[in-house]
Amino acid sequence: MKNDNADVIVVGAGPVGLTLACELRLAGLHVTVLERRAEPVAQSRALTMHGRTLEMLALRGVAGRFLARGMKIPTGHFASLDTRLDFSIVDTTFPYTLFIPQSVTEQLLEAWALELGVDVRRNATVDNIAETATDVSVAGQQDGMPFDLSASYLVGADGARSLVRQHAGIAFDGLPATKTAMLGDVRLSEPPSTPALSVANTAGGLMLVPLGGGVYRVVLIDTDRVDVPTTTPVTLEELSHSVRRITGQDFGIHAPQWLSRFSNETRLAGVYRKNRILLVGDSAHIHFPAGGQGMNVGMQDAMNLGWKLAGVVNGHASGALLDSYQQERRPVGAALYQNTLVQSALMMNSFDAPGQALREMLSELMKIPALNAALAHDLSGFGIRYPAPLADVPAGWALLPDWTGRRLSDWQLQLDEGGQASLFSFLHSGRWLLLQLTNCEEGDYTPQLDARWVDTVKAVPADGQATLAGAHALLIRPDGYVDHAVTHQKSV
Repeated sequence: MKNDNADVIVVGAGPVGLTLACELRLAGLHVTVLERRAEPVAQSRALTMHGRTLEMLALRGVAGRFLARGMKIPTGHFASLDTRLDFSIVDTTFPYTLFIPQSVTEQLLEAWALELGVDVRRNATVDNIAETATDVSVAGQQDGMPFDLSASYLVGADGARSLVRQHAGIAFDGLPATKTAMLGDVRLSEPPSTPALSVANTAGGLMLVPLGGGVYRVVLIDTDRVDVPTTTPVTLEELSHSVRRITGQDFGIHAPQWLSRFSNETRLAGVYRKNRILLVGDSAHIHFPAGGQGMNVGMQDAMNLGWKLAGVVNGHASGALLDSYQQERRPVGAALYQNTLVQSALMMNSFDAPGQALREMLSELMKIPALNAALAHDLSGFGIRYPAPLADVPAGWALLPDWTGRRLSDWQLQLDEGGQASLFSFLHSGRWLLLQLTNCEEGDYTPQLDARWVDTVKAVPADGQATLAGAHALLIRPDGYVDHAVTHQKSV
């Protein structure tokens, strides 16, 4: 029996588990990822990477790898309404979504994880989990051989039916599936004249997009087939018939590469942490796949948890810091729960005349810039702002609350020592960043954090990119949000 130890065990090597593993390993932790599949998944349920996820990868200096393999799309959709969401209004280097198959995302994340030295173990099944006051142990089998592995913490990134969540006894309440939709990756002998196609009428709704290499993704809701359970396999004949019902033709569908049925089941974990066990991604929240949010919210969960868990394991912070993971990310999961319920109602229950009228009215309302911008910020993750500082402000300094929890874009900085550099370049290490903005007669600001966990740079935003009047320093979290800004109390 193989018996060894890690600092953190991650169960699940999808995009979320791999993102977390990279974040932990970047901080020097010994991370073991256990994945039950022997090979990476070839199919791609997710095709969308939102701008905030790209921004998150840019914080670690690896966004270029993903940009090189994807296609930029400047707009998104809410419930497949005709009026598109405009991401160009967001203050970011990435005002778009990236069309990139999940299989490619996983491939790139696993390559990065292996570069960092993450221990990724495939064909590894978890049979038993045991906890003590000081660690968590996992027993299972890899390639038919038993193993016993222990760590300080265990993270479940093992999807909707998470064994980790079930072992921990964490509730997964919500709404059961009431309707289903179909998905097919197919070839077309008579593709549509437009690159992408979206149709909604009394027969149902359909989206068709090219995946490259002559393969197209068909996603449809057929009003005659919404009661078919997810356990019933989709056939090519069924898919072809439903496409014809909705569009009047089937575009010569043939050579299916993947056929799947999915539902509107929606659930949210009661807690994201229970003692030494934590949940990320689909282990913590599942929903109707509207707006391409699931993988992105999960990867953003992983970054939020990763630097905090690393700080605790490395002794830079107390275990209490882990409580902020649930405090910050479960409300995001709850908002995801709500907006996907709204979208599923508009997409699955709107095929009669009143439903079509509702869709038309909402599409018109989305032409209002403020409403469009609000939805664009919400779906992309750019709209998140965390409510409270995680680090205390020492005596003699005053908090500037307008900055607390704000996401920063990648400012170009004018360095005190001369020259310029991007803000994100100082966050590649995954550590906190103290941005000293101005000289203060009373001395530089020293945050109440373990100094081993903080980098410092003296600089100001170049070319008037931000107005920082009155602020002496910004303390920036490893995930790119301002923890707090301060001014000396004599300056207030």
